[in-house]
Amino acid sequence: MGDQNTGLIAGGDGALRCAWPGSDDLYLRYHDNEWGKPVADDFRLFEKICLEGFQSGLSWLTILRKRENFRNAFAGFDFNRVAKFREADVERLLQDSGIIRHRGKIESTINNANRARDLVKEAGSLAAFFWSFEPKPHERPKLINRAAVMAMPKTEVSTLISKELKKRGWSFVGPTTVYAFMQAMGMVNDHLEGCVCRAIVEAERKRFKRPG
Repeated sequence: MGDQNTGLIAGGDGALRCAWPGSDDLYLRYHDNEWGKPVADDFRLFEKICLEGFQSGLSWLTILRKRENFRNAFAGFDFNRVAKFREADVERLLQDSGIIRHRGKIESTINNANRARDLVKEAGSLAAFFWSFEPKPHERPKLINRAAVMAMPKTEVSTLISKELKKRGWSFVGPTTVYAFMQAMGMVNDHLEGCVCRAIVEAERKRFKRPG
């Protein structure tokens, strides 16, 4: 059973979780095993920010169900390889029914791959760049219910990161997209108070060695 006010739902194991994955097995695994856990691998970070861009206007579950297809289509999100994609690759990807066939988002991914290479030269790694923006604990509000989550589609930090990326030529990286990326990569822990995963994620964040 779920509580729309708290935003929590009891799973088959009786534990309370954030309600947004519903009962979909793939979504639940993503919530339990991945969302909010800290990431320092550059290719995984590039994947996450690109997929958040593809998600714009769609449900995240749609993207999640196509994620392996995206990985195959975009060389495992190795931005060094994606940066070499040309117009023929764009046309090929536009025929790939396993992904979202949106020319602007496909071209943005190739553009951002080139920008990612530049950013590695500048900051040493994507991880070093992104984690340098991590909010301090006292800057984070407590997420005690669904309303608290819905009230934060973007933050001052996500707006700042968005501006810095756009200044460097990135696209499809608006403040709301960047905040979803921050949640997914573990820069913030937005599992609700009472969710069984919140303490697990927080423990991983404490053990995590920040890059740079």
